[in-house]
This record gives sequence, C-alpha cells and structure tokens, in this order.
Amino acid sequence: MKSRSITAIDVGTTKVCTIIADINEVGTPRVVGVGISPSVGLHKGLVVNINEARESIRESVRKAEQASNYKVESAYVGVTGRHVSSLNSRGVVAITRNDRVVRTDDLKRVLASAQSIKVPSDRKLLHVIPRSYAVDGQAGVKNPIGMHGFRLDVETHVITAAVTSIQNLVKCIRSIGIDIEDLVLEPLASSEAILTPDEKEVGVVLADIGGGTTDIAVFKDGSIWHTSILPVAGYQLTRDISIGLGLPFDVAEEMKKRYGSVMPVYEGRTEDTTAISQDGHGVSYQDLCDIIRARVEEILKLILLELPNSEYETLVPAGLVLTGGSSNLAGMATLGRDILRLPVRVGAPANMEGIADVLCDPAYATGVGLLMWGAKNERKQTWTRWNLGSAIRRLAFRLKSLFG
Repeated sequence: MKSRSITAIDVGTTKVCTIIADINEVGTPRVVGVGISPSVGLHKGLVVNINEARESIRESVRKAEQASNYKVESAYVGVTGRHVSSLNSRGVVAITRNDRVVRTDDLKRVLASAQSIKVPSDRKLLHVIPRSYAVDGQAGVKNPIGMHGFRLDVETHVITAAVTSIQNLVKCIRSIGIDIEDLVLEPLASSEAILTPDEKEVGVVLADIGGGTTDIAVFKDGSIWHTSILPVAGYQLTRDISIGLGLPFDVAEEMKKRYGSVMPVYEGRTEDTTAISQDGHGVSYQDLCDIIRARVEEILKLILLELPNSEYETLVPAGLVLTGGSSNLAGMATLGRDILRLPVRVGAPANMEGIADVLCDPAYATGVGLLMWGAKNERKQTWTRWNLGSAIRRLAFRLKSLFG
C-alpha cells in the first residue's frame, strides 16, 4: 500500500497553521511541510472579513506546499468559537435478529437514534461521539460488537455549531480550491496531540488557551464528557496590558511574550522599569506581571466554572492540562496548582516524525491534533476498504468453488 498525504489547517485568531504529512502503511503521520502565517480577518475564532481570512489561509497553505513540494487538495479543518454548544444524548434500539448478536449495522442504528434530537435550522451537527454502550442494561461497554442481547443503548456527546459561522469558514477554504475532509472541534483535536490515554480514563480537563478563545474538553472513563468554548484568551491579556500601561497593542503583545510571567520573581528585579527595545517603551516589570496574573487567574476560575460537576476533585483527579500559545507564559502550571488545588501541567505535541521541531510548542496543539485526527480517520477508511476487499475476495472464491 502506498503512503498518502493528509493536510490539517488550524485557522486561529492570531495565526493560520497548515501542516502536510505523509501517512505510512501503519497510519503514522510524518510531517513533510509546515506553513504558518499571521491571521487577519478573524476575531475570537470567527471569520469577520472573508477576503482577509481567505488570504491568510492561502498564504499559510502556500508556505506548507512550498516546504513539502506537495499540492493541497483537501484538508481537516478546526472549528471553534462561542457559537459551539454540546449536550449528552441517549439512543436505544432492539436487536431483532434471531441470533441476538450485536453487529455493525446495529451500532449505526443506535447512533442514528441518539442523533434524532431536534437540531434548530440555524445549527449544524458537527460530531456525534459515542461515549459508552449498554447491552441489556449492562453499562460501560466500549465495543458491543459480537455481544448477545435484546436491547442496545448508547450514550453520545453531541456537538453543534452555528450554520452561518461554519459556512463562512468553509467558504474561505473552498474559495482557494481546497475541499474539506472533515470539520473538527478544536479542543477534540488538541486532545489527540496532548492527552495520554491514562489521563482520559481517570478524568482530566484540557484547556487550550489560544489567541481569541479558550477551548475546553473534559474527558472521563476514556471518552469525551463535556466541551465548551470561552471567548477570553491571549487577546484579552494583550488588550489589558495595552490599556493598563498605555502601550500600542503590538508593543504590548511583544512585551507579554518576552517578559510576561504569572509568577514573577521579584528578587533581583529592583529596578523600576525594564525597557523593551521595541519603539523605546519602558514599563515596570512588576506592573506588567500583575496585569497578566490578574487576567490569567480569571481565566483559570472561568475554566473551573465550566465543569459540569462542582465536585471537580472526584470528576477530574488527573487535573488540568493547559495548552495553546498563551500557556507558554512563565509560571502557568504553578499558578494553576495554587488556584485550583489540582495537578496542572502544560502540554505540547511530542514524538512527531519528520520536520516537526517547530511544532513542539503548545501553540501548535490544535494543528498537530487535527493531523492525528485525520490519520485516525484514514486508518478507519483503510480498514473498511480492506474488509470490503477481503469480503469480495471471499465471495469470488465461494462462487468459483460452487461453479468449478
């Protein structure tokens, strides 16, 4: 089987990241091209100017194509924004065949029944993810195929998004000649790159603090439990610095990246100002860090409020995993532990094959996650094609033996 390439496009508020990878025989992605361009025409994860957004995406794709010498024809694309909402839904079907064995088409039927919730006309169904199955009341079944029973239940996590927001994003990407393989909710994608299977099993919160939004996903018993999007992130930090210290926005952004810390080391910083070389603006290091810390504390508390269960120590014993560009601020994990009284770590993509050094940074969690989501999807399709092929071969063999 020859390897084929897949592309992931993370259209963020501050940057557009395109990653092209080859998928080998066992379904492992090897990065062959990365293109990163500043994002224009987007605000809080939403397209606010189609022409500008399209050019940002085009530039990012062009850089990735140049690096890999490939042509991008289709891509896995991330979706975020306050318009995304989620709920848990149940489905149930009867197993009516005489042998009472659960088969693949029963899974399709029970998922369709869970999907039959009323979705308003201005909403689009993004994902229906099976969380767990029950066969004749026996709960916690991960894969019921081959089990005997009269009744099959499924609990699913259903994610919907605003039709107009999705249409604007799709329009930007299709207008540069790229088809969309799949639209993936960004925190789900990030979790593919950042979380371990153990964390998902025990119970964990992933918070991807990007430029425009903080994307939250809660996992428990190995599957998705809750998702939500907060419209506060790195942009608000920079804006607070800009207003609080009277700085131009781009200078505030540069200062945040170069000097920003949420646990400033006051010792040895007795001088009142730390002048940044950019445009000769000088501000007090302590003032800068105090503003950042106040906003980050607020974001951490908002993450906690998003948890569907107030007993969060028992819901997520594995704690909080922070990722996204804003989690690069010094002291994030320490402050998180102090405020939430939970284990906190900062996660970055690791163990990527190919030219992936640039991607080992929390800022690229979504892009790498989209790639891994795509690779997983490719494996499923290959397996289906292989199964279909072997079924046809078996049928041909039977016919041949029947008719000599």
